[in-house]
Order: sequence, then structure tokens, then C-alpha cells
Amino acid sequence: MNEKLCIRRLATGVPGLDNLLGGGLPEFSFNLIAGTPGTGKTTLAHQIMFSLANPDNRALFFTVLGEPALKMLRYQQQFPFFDINKINESIRFVNLSADLMEGSFDRVLSRIDEEVKGYAASLVFVDSFRSVVRSVKRGEQGVFELQRFIQQLGMQMTSWQATTFLIGEYLSPESESSPVFTVADGILSLSQNLHRNSVVRKMQVVKIRGQAQAQGLHTFRITDHGIEVFPRVIIEQGEAVESAKKLPTRDERVSMGIPGLDEMLGGGLPVGYSLLVVGPSGSGKTILATEFLAEGVHKGEPGVIAAFEKSPSQLLSTKLSSLVNTGQVGVIDTRSLDLSIDETLHDLIEMIDRMQAKRLVIDSLSGFELALAPELSEDFRGSLYRMIAKLTGMGVTILMTSELEDRFTDLRFSPFGSAFLADAIIVQRYTEIGGQLKRVFSVVKVRGSEHSKDIRLFDITDGGIVIGQTLAGYDGIMSGHPKIDPAKRSG
Repeated sequence: MNEKLCIRRLATGVPGLDNLLGGGLPEFSFNLIAGTPGTGKTTLAHQIMFSLANPDNRALFFTVLGEPALKMLRYQQQFPFFDINKINESIRFVNLSADLMEGSFDRVLSRIDEEVKGYAASLVFVDSFRSVVRSVKRGEQGVFELQRFIQQLGMQMTSWQATTFLIGEYLSPESESSPVFTVADGILSLSQNLHRNSVVRKMQVVKIRGQAQAQGLHTFRITDHGIEVFPRVIIEQGEAVESAKKLPTRDERVSMGIPGLDEMLGGGLPVGYSLLVVGPSGSGKTILATEFLAEGVHKGEPGVIAAFEKSPSQLLSTKLSSLVNTGQVGVIDTRSLDLSIDETLHDLIEMIDRMQAKRLVIDSLSGFELALAPELSEDFRGSLYRMIAKLTGMGVTILMTSELEDRFTDLRFSPFGSAFLADAIIVQRYTEIGGQLKRVFSVVKVRGSEHSKDIRLFDITDGGIVIGQTLAGYDGIMSGHPKIDPAKRSG
């Protein structure tokens, strides 16, 4: 009796879903796929079925729609997971609409049981019965019979030696009182939220027996390849400790590629740090980021840049274009709207792992926030915190840019209060000297390290950024007031 029962977990074939489920679907479990119309329930069910079905693991897909299964498959076969060779060989479709229209729920239950046992199915799907049954039976008696039918069907599905799925149009599992929610071993809830002109699809593992699942709501998309899930990043305490043990010490630094800047940072930027470069439009943030990536390639450290404001063709200078063309710098074009941070992080990690990249540029946070779906941008700070923590935990050194209006009357480091996310901060400003508009910058912060406190002039030339003299001879530059030559001061 001391032996532990090990339940086999089935890979769903849906990118990202197994991570939410804690490793896959428990074999012989009874699962409910719930959601409102249009959320992708049937597509999800088909993607799982075609991934798992084979001659030794046959699947039955019951439909109660008035339209034939052929019409439904006409659209599903547009996805690459659809395999026509599996139809009738290891997958069989059964339409129950005729049985249902007769009004006998017992007859429907009996037909389902006969088909499952006769076909020796290892996978059973019953799709979209709820709205159709409601149209057949009206009034309180109809609702009661529907609840009884669902409960009996759920109990019947748990008795088979098969992994089963009940697909229904539910508003939300939390609002349903049907006993089927208690009987189910796993519950997947799908939703699509409309916020202004943006639609964001979310998935939640409400319940999965016997294994730890990823909590909360997670973004998913229905693409030309099917459904893809982007699990929300959750930094566990143990994971954070392990990541900290693997990180290099602050003595290990990366060069910025700009003469004089490494000295101002105290010897370069510590490996695995996040650097925030803030400044007004045209102050040279993107050029600094380009030099950072180019220096990485020179040192044998591949890089990745995520562009949120400009298209890659607009963003890439001649220097950066050559690095991209030779495969030493990867570019993620993220200008499409209704992004999610979890989806972006997924793409970043995939490219970083593929290229073994050591440096990352995010240009810019301001554009990133605008590209997010409005509903997602409300939690921008929290989501960005998880994203930066995950990437720096991988040992990647990050440079982020952020647009900041130069008011000359106050000193800010971020337009949305996210400066606390950065381990180091460089502020770029404009000032007027001798009737000319000059660029100045300063290193505001390098966590755990000494750094220069100077405010220095810099120019942007054909050769890149050139750091000039300090403003020791002028007062009030950061407040916008012209300096007075000490030799000309009165008294």
C-alpha cells in the first residue's frame, strides 16, 4: 500500500498548454472545456484530438449540431494539425442531432455509450450540446432535464477507460452550479474580452486533479497554425534563489561600446543587469542601444532587439543592418497591436535560446505600452516586472529605452513609474548653451556599484556617440537655467 500510483500525462500538442496543466492531461480523466461562443473551444478540442489519436489510441468526436460534421471539418482542415489520413482510421465523427431532436435524453446517452464501447475509443469528445438542447426543451422542465442529462453524461464519461472531454457554452465555471463541475477532473475556461476596439483571448485552468497547475488567466491566440498559449510568467521564490546563484558577480561587466561610458558606469554594466536609458525624442537613445549591440557582437556576444516604435527597416542603421544580415543580431518586430507581455516574452526567450544571445534591447518601453491591448496595459508595471525578472534571471543583460518629455523643471526617470525595475539608469537631456541646443547625459544609478556623478555633454556623429566635457563650469543645467562663468560672477 506504500506504492505511489503514477498517472500518465498526455501531451496535448497545443503549444504552451501542457505548462498550464502541470505537464499534460492525466490519462483517463474527465475534462470540461468551457467558454462562450467564438472562444475557440472546438478548435482546441480538435487540436488535442489530432495530436493524440493513432490506431492504438482511437478517438470518437460526438457532435449535436444540425450541420453535418463534414461542414465543420471543412474549416478545421485549414489548420496544419489536421490530418485527413486519421479520419475513420483512428478518428470517427458521430452526429447526434437526429437522436437529440427526438427529445429522448436517455436515447442519446445510450447511443453515446454504445458507440464508445463498440469503437473501443481511448479519447471521447462531446461537443457543443448545451445551446442545442436548450432550444429543444423550453421552460423549467427543459432546464431540469438538461441539468440531469449533463450530470448523467458526466458520470458516464468518468466510468470509461478513456480520456474524455465535454465541450459546452458556459459563461464562467464559477457561475455554474451544475454537478458536472464537481465531477470533472479538469476544467479549462476560455474567454475573449472586448476592451474598446481590442479583443484579447484568455485561458484559465480552473481545476486539474492530482497535479499543480499554473494559476490565473493566460493569453492565447488562434493563429493559422491553431491555438497557441502564452503562460503568464510567475517567478517562484525557489526559482529566484536558483537564478541568483547562477548569475555572474558584479565584477563581471559588459562594455557599452562608447568610449568613456564604461568608466562612468564604474567599469561597464554588470552582467545580467537591466539598464534604462530615458530621454526626449532625438536625444540618441536608439543610437546608444545600437552601439551596445554592436559592441556585444565584437565581443562574441550575440544580441536581440525588440522594436516597438519603428519598423525594423526604420530602426536599423547601416551598422546594425549588417549585424542582422549576418545573423549576429536577431530582430523581433512587435509593432502589431493588441500584444500581451507574456506573448512577447515567449518570442524573446525563443530567440534568445536559439541564438544563445547575451544582450537584449527593448526599444522602447513607451512604444511597448502603446502596443499592448488596453486591458493589458493597465497592469503594465506588474507584467513588465515579471518579464524583466525572468530575462535577467537567464543571465541576459538588458538595455531598455523610454521616451520622456523634457520639461526642464523636474527630474523624472520614467513616464509610468517603472524606474524601480532598472538596475542602472542613464538620463539624456537637452540644454541651451551659447545659443545652441546641446545634448547632455548622466549616470543616475548603478545598483551596488560606484559610478560617475558627472553631467556630460555628448555629440552624435557619423562614428556614433562621442562623450565630451563635464558641465562643471555651469550651474543649473538640469533645471534649465544657463550657467554663469565663475570668473564673471560679481561679489
